[in-house]
Amino acid sequence: MGVLIDGQWRPDPGYAQRDTGEFIRQASRFRGRITADGSSGFAAEAGRYHLVVSNACPWSHRTLIFRVLKHLEDVISVSTVEPLMLEHGWTFREPDPVTGARYVYEIYQKAQPDYTGRATVPVLWDRQTQTIVNNESSDIIRMFNSEFGGLTGERTDYYPADLAAEIDAINARVYETVNNGVYRAGFATTQAAYEAAVRTLFDSLDWLEERLQRQRYLVGDRLTEADWRLFPTLVRFDAVYYGHFKCNLRHVYEYPALWAYTRELYQMPGIARTVTIDEYKAHYYGSHRAINPTGIIPVGPRIDFSTPHGRERLSARA
Repeated sequence: MGVLIDGQWRPDPGYAQRDTGEFIRQASRFRGRITADGSSGFAAEAGRYHLVVSNACPWSHRTLIFRVLKHLEDVISVSTVEPLMLEHGWTFREPDPVTGARYVYEIYQKAQPDYTGRATVPVLWDRQTQTIVNNESSDIIRMFNSEFGGLTGERTDYYPADLAAEIDAINARVYETVNNGVYRAGFATTQAAYEAAVRTLFDSLDWLEERLQRQRYLVGDRLTEADWRLFPTLVRFDAVYYGHFKCNLRHVYEYPALWAYTRELYQMPGIARTVTIDEYKAHYYGSHRAINPTGIIPVGPRIDFSTPHGRERLSARA
């Protein structure tokens, strides 16, 4: 684990904390936009862009899901890093064939030689200008959703205008209390900060359970971006967050609606191949030595996402 300071890689044993022991997530710095017409300076073109991800990372997982959903696998290439993130940060098994980097921080150095901050994934790289377009997953999935339809013919809109306000409201709560909430619990360094994060996390899981008992998806009967932003956290929850991050009031499988909903999303075409439970465990338990000093990776749990989910009845009832 480390950080870039004025373009130089420095050891850094932990994550930023407030005096209260609360975890602080770094804001993304590269926020360029790809547009269908190229008006942003980054035109939607086949073969131009390269996605760097970690299979273990939930923020990367969002982008891999949208790459599948929007039929972009032949349009945008992808490289994955190793699960372990230790003294050199995210590391490629072999040098990345597109950027030549051995470590993700070298991609940041190429894009901005004096960069200061963490070298996070996902990274969307532009072969043409040799720079990072964007390293914010929420931006990347919006671009994948809306800007490449002319190349793929895939026009499903997961962020429709008539539902945008509701999607944004759900995203805001889910991000703060669930997606990032598990990290706020896991990386807390005081009892008070940990308990506050766990309480808000499970308040939101209870709220989601109640919502999904009466409707098929988070925004009614239509599958949207909000569902795909929640899914990476749910699919990791019982394998890593419950134990490693001490989010152990209840398993996801103890919530009937949430558990069935998680299985439904997992069973959608192409999604199962984006899920790698063993890599999740290897990353979290093996990398976070401040939490798990021995680096021992648990054998279990055994989780079967393939059993029938029965969620169709909610659409039929509606």
